[in-house]
Amino acid sequence: MLGCYALKGGVGKTSAAVNLAWLAAESGHKTLLWDLDPQAAATFLLRAKPKVKGGTAKLLTGETNPADVVKSTTHERLDLLPAEVLYESADLDLDGAKKSGRRVERVLRELPDYDLVVLDCPPGLSLLSANIVHATDLLLIPIVPSPLSLRTLDQVVDFVHSVEGATPHLLAFLSMVEPRRALHRDVIALVSDRYLDVARASVPASATIERMGQRRAPVVTWAAHSRAAQAYAALWDEVQERLVAAPTVA
Repeated sequence: MLGCYALKGGVGKTSAAVNLAWLAAESGHKTLLWDLDPQAAATFLLRAKPKVKGGTAKLLTGETNPADVVKSTTHERLDLLPAEVLYESADLDLDGAKKSGRRVERVLRELPDYDLVVLDCPPGLSLLSANIVHATDLLLIPIVPSPLSLRTLDQVVDFVHSVEGATPHLLAFLSMVEPRRALHRDVIALVSDRYLDVARASVPASATIERMGQRRAPVVTWAAHSRAAQAYAALWDEVQERLVAAPTVA
């Protein structure tokens, strides 16, 4: 189980989730991407409607069968559990449910068998975030090369450690990197010295990635030889190394 998670939006979280899910499917894994972000960007990029039959609230509280709301994509091995656009009351709905800290995990258990599930997580710290931390084997955290991003990474680490019983592995990766900028080079050096598990692969700041919204498809499908696609492929290799021993990847 892989979660793509960040405290704030606009740092490349959804782009990574969509491209990594596609690469997992391309690698032969039966994959599900669950879009939990109320902005529904991953749902949009995979050309689905931002709507969940019966509503996301009923899905999270166990009133809807998860298998009934999964949609296929243009890749035969990649399915999508779409977001409900602007669904922002997840914490209230979860708080009223039994075992409120384990509802995401329960939904995942009721799904058909997948080799890998990728969660595109909403930004912020919340009860839904705690659910995601419980459910994932690996939490992938994008860091924009800035001092404030390092602070948010510290906050994510502290939050994960505060969730009782949670044991996900954390892997940070540098996102929206511009190597010609001195500040970016300085932060990259600082990250390498300060944190033990930072991906070797970094995702560049790229107009190609920005065009995903126009193409409504992962970069790796229509710009396979671009620096961005090669970066996602290298990141997938590292993610796969860490997941290979987990039961969610065959």
